[in-house]
Amino acid sequence: MHKVVLYTQPQCPPCEIVKRFLLAYEIQFQEKNIKKDHRSRQYMIDQLSSYSTPTVVIDDEHIIKGFDLDELASKLNISCD
Repeated sequence: MHKVVLYTQPQCPPCEIVKRFLLAYEIQFQEKNIKKDHRSRQYMIDQLSSYSTPTVVIDDEHIIKGFDLDELASKLNISCD
């Protein structure tokens, strides 16, 4: 099982799509709302060098910045065919 952390913010349609994608494939994830959690926001900016949501971190190794379902599926070994 992968460790997945999803950085989101309210009223972010791509964030909602990524959440639905993960739920559809029964991938457990931890959601960090950067509007409510300022530490997570700073971490996303300072440590992940990401300035947009969604940002997904997989297994503390792969960072997907922005909306990219193909890369997300690839890193999670999901076949979307």
